[in-house]
Parts: sequence; C-alpha cells; structure tokens
Amino acid sequence: MKMEIYGIKTRLIKPGEDIVEIIVKSLEENKIELSDGDVIAIADKVIATADRRIVKLSEITPSQKAIEIAKKYQLEPGFAELVIRESDIVMGGVYRAVLTVRDGIIVANAGIDHKNVPEDCAALWPEDPNKRAREIREKIMRITGKRIGVILVDSRVMPLRRGTVGFALGFSGIKPTIDCRGKSDLYGKPLKITYMNVIDDLAAAAHLLMGETDERVPLVVIKGAPIEITDDCDPDEVKISYRDCIYMKNLIPVESEGKFKK
Repeated sequence: MKMEIYGIKTRLIKPGEDIVEIIVKSLEENKIELSDGDVIAIADKVIATADRRIVKLSEITPSQKAIEIAKKYQLEPGFAELVIRESDIVMGGVYRAVLTVRDGIIVANAGIDHKNVPEDCAALWPEDPNKRAREIREKIMRITGKRIGVILVDSRVMPLRRGTVGFALGFSGIKPTIDCRGKSDLYGKPLKITYMNVIDDLAAAAHLLMGETDERVPLVVIKGAPIEITDDCDPDEVKISYRDCIYMKNLIPVESEGKFKK
C-alpha cells in the first residue's frame, strides 16, 4: 500500500473563524480531492485560535504556588498559573517546562504553548479534543460526502530523546490501535504484548510537514494509510493504565498511583 502525505499552507487564521470552511477552501485551492479513507490532520494551534482558546498571560492572576513554580522553572507567573489550572497532576520540571499529566497524557506544561501565538499570549487545548475532532469530521463529511478521519495534532517530547514529535491530541473516525498479540513474527513466534499505535504514527507523520516554527502548514491530508475508518472509534483505546505503563509504573512512587486513576 502506498501512503501519500500532503501539507497544506494557509493564511493566518483569525479568532472566531470557521475552521471547517477554511479546511474545505484550502483543499480546493490546493486541488486536493478527498476520498473515502483519507485522514485530515489539523494543528491544534489553529483550533485554539479559531475557538478563541488564546489567553493573555498579563490578565492571569497567579497563585502563590504558581509564583513558586514560575521562579523554580523560569516561567511567566501567569503561564505557571495556567499550567496548574489545566493539569490533573504536576510532577516536576526543568528549565521552561513543567511535566504534567492531563487527560491521561504525559505532556509538558499541560499542553499550553507560547509558540505561534501573539506576544504575551498562550494557546490552550480544546476543552474536549476528541469531541472537537468529531464535530469537525462530521461537518467535513456533510460537505464533501466522503468518509474520512480527523486528527488534532500537537507535539511533545519523549523520555531521553531530544526534540518534539507529533501525537494525536484528539481524533475521530479512526481505529487508533492494531492489536498484534497472538500474531506471528518472521520466525513464527506469537507476539505477547505488542500493539501498534497507528493514531500517533499518523500524527507524527503530519507533524513532520507542519513543523514548529513559521512553516504555516496547519493542515495535512494523508491518503492510503493502513487504517480502519469507523464511526465507532473509542478514544480511550489508545490509553494505558498507570500500572501497565512502563514509564509511570517505574518512575512514580507506588503511593502516588491513586492520583493517576482518573
């Protein structure tokens, strides 16, 4: 199977604009015709802009805890306050980054970002990324008549690796994993624990074209991906429990486990 990936440049998107109208128009301008089974990947920053999820840091009153975190990790106090508000768990940090857990995702700064937003501002995740992806998917399908998948793409760092990689912040219409357990490897041995995380693989491929600076490529169309398009995808299927996660299980004290159950 041949997979093709197309990055789509757009103008700067303004607060309150209809992101689906922009997507459909951008596809037409770039002469990209959707087919059943295609995936549209969207940078979460343009969703934040269109949905008015951009916050002015100078308008945020920091708590004492936020002031302490800001001083320790050299962050703006208003930014640190947003991190506290948006996080489920605050675990620690390094220069300019606080390690947090939000909605079952380990990510720096609760996903809040300074990049590609105006000065003194920060972008927040959608309140419900999977719901937002579903809304966008349903509207695109109504307009185009094509059965597609939608991924909202953000980036994060991985343990002991330098640099960001893309991941699926939210998604709709795509079965996110492939269960390889019981299937045989090249030597006929059955796999015991292996799953393929195809939803984050697709997000990472899209992120490679989107970039992190001034590329202005917030949309990516992926054709021919080895995926299953479905209206019944379960976003929780891609998540793993604290006890089964090799990182969390071994890095977080056992007595902290209860914090990660929600």
